[in-house]
Amino acid sequence: MSEHVHAAPVSPWARRVRLVVSHAALYLVAAAFVSPLVYMVATSLKRADEVFGSPPSLLGSVLRWENYSEAFEFLPFGRFVINGLAVAVCGTVVVLVASSMSAYAFSRLRWRGRDGVFLVFLATLMIPQEVLVVPMFMLMRWFGWVDSYQALIFPWAFTAFGTFMLRQFFLTIPEELAESARLDGAGAVRVFTSIMLPLIKPALAVLAVFTFINYWNSFLWPLIIINSVDEKATVPLGLQLFFGQQGTQWNLIMAAAVISMAPTTALLIILQKHLVRGIATSGLGGR
Repeated sequence: MSEHVHAAPVSPWARRVRLVVSHAALYLVAAAFVSPLVYMVATSLKRADEVFGSPPSLLGSVLRWENYSEAFEFLPFGRFVINGLAVAVCGTVVVLVASSMSAYAFSRLRWRGRDGVFLVFLATLMIPQEVLVVPMFMLMRWFGWVDSYQALIFPWAFTAFGTFMLRQFFLTIPEELAESARLDGAGAVRVFTSIMLPLIKPALAVLAVFTFINYWNSFLWPLIIINSVDEKATVPLGLQLFFGQQGTQWNLIMAAAVISMAPTTALLIILQKHLVRGIATSGLGGR
C-alpha cells in the first residue's frame, strides 16, 4: 500500500518572513564581500594623514584624486602595468592556443596510448606550484631565461587545466559535424579552426579570463625569476615596492591597487556573456 505524505501548507505570512530573512542574509554576505573594496577605494582618495585618523571616517576632508597620478610618480608603476598586461595577454594567447590544440588531440584524434597519456597529464594538476618552483627555476637558468619576459610567460602556459576543460567541450560536439566537413573537402586544420573552435567560444572565454587573472595576480614566480625589478616587474611585484621606501604611503598603495583592478574588471565586463554561458554549460558553477 502506498502512502502519500503531504507537506503542511505554508501560510503567506511564513513565506514573507522566510523571504525577508533570506534576503537579509544575502545582503549581509554581499556587504561583507564588498566592504573591503569600498574601504580600498575610499582610502585611495584620502590624504596621507587621514588614513589612520581618529575618529575614523570613510572619506577624508577632501577627495584627493591626485593620489592616482602620484602613485605613478612614486614608482614606475606605469611600467609595471605595461609589463603585467604584456605578460598576461601573451600568456593567455599561448594558453588558449596550446590548450585548444592539445584538447582537440586528446578528444578527437585517435592515436595509441592517448587515454593513458591524458591521465598522466591530468595527474599533474595535483602537483602544487610551490613544488615546481625550484625545478622550473633550474630549467629557466639552463635556457638562459632568468630575468626575462619569456620566463614569466612560458613555464605556466602548458598546464592540464585548460586542456581538460576544453576537451570536455570538444566531446560534447557531435562527430557528424566534423565528418560532414571532411566530406566537403575540409582538411584537419580547417575542421579544427573553422568548425570546432567557433563552437567552444564560451569555454575559450572562461579559460581566457581565468588565465589572464592568474598571470595578472601572480606574485611568487615573478619574485623569484625577476632580478631587474624596476624594468621587468609586474603589478603584484611592484605593489610591494610601495612598502619601505620613504615610509608606507597607504593612500598611494590603495590608489595603485584600484588601478590594478581595472584590466581584470574590463575583461570580465567584455566577456561577461560568454563567461556566464561557459560556466553554466561546463559545470564550473557547481551544478
